[in-house]
Amino acid sequence: MSNQPVGSPEEETEKTSVAATDKAENHTVTDVAAARAVDLHKMYGEGETAVVALDHINIEFARNKFTAIMGPSGSGKSTLMHTMAGLDRASSGSAFIGDTNLSGLNDKETTSIRRDRLGFIFQSFNLVPTLTAEENITLPTDIAGRKVDRHWFEEVTSRLGIANRLRHRPAELSGGQQQRVACARALVSRPEIIFGDEPTGNLDSNSSREVLDILRTAVDKDNQTVVIVTHDPKAAAYADCVVFLSDGKFVNELQDPTMEDIHQVMAEIEG
Repeated sequence: MSNQPVGSPEEETEKTSVAATDKAENHTVTDVAAARAVDLHKMYGEGETAVVALDHINIEFARNKFTAIMGPSGSGKSTLMHTMAGLDRASSGSAFIGDTNLSGLNDKETTSIRRDRLGFIFQSFNLVPTLTAEENITLPTDIAGRKVDRHWFEEVTSRLGIANRLRHRPAELSGGQQQRVACARALVSRPEIIFGDEPTGNLDSNSSREVLDILRTAVDKDNQTVVIVTHDPKAAAYADCVVFLSDGKFVNELQDPTMEDIHQVMAEIEG
């Protein structure tokens, strides 16, 4: 399948959905876009060994929505998220956070964007082992030189069920508790977007459900924007929209997805 939109850009704008267009010059910028890619291309290696990870993708992630990115192994889903989150640089094209073009920033400016405007949740938790849970949660805010909103901190840690674990270090916490600490770290700074790279990949089914409920609540109650990469249809079914990649290209999307719908699209892509 080619990099084509499900509907016209105008229709996608009305539905405040993730939009995709086949040409960068026709890409419609909507006021609901928290992040967008314009003709985004990523290549690893050179010459005969070159691998195209992203093949000129045009896509938007809607503000105040939960979006899941899915696709077969090697489809480019993690590369897309990493490039749009400023964790990796595109070979060509542009990645925007709001109106800020990451492609035009130097390393220091990109680091500032990640620190000040984005939140991250990774499969491996990425907690500092020598710091307590509380210190891990406030670390990005502390590094940015900002004051932690203690009322919001207490609300988040209470909501996530870790208020009584704040003095514990990561090694003293279960995997589910560590990921809840990582979720709290992402939420406390009130970022424009929370990016999650397989955030439930290392968790059992109960802990996975807890983390997905946390992210769903962040969107529904706090008007947060969440974008995750996942291979799990159960996790993707929590999202408002699922976008599908194959061979570095956008190939499909589902609004208000069910697990059955997701399984069907994945079967078609992998078939």
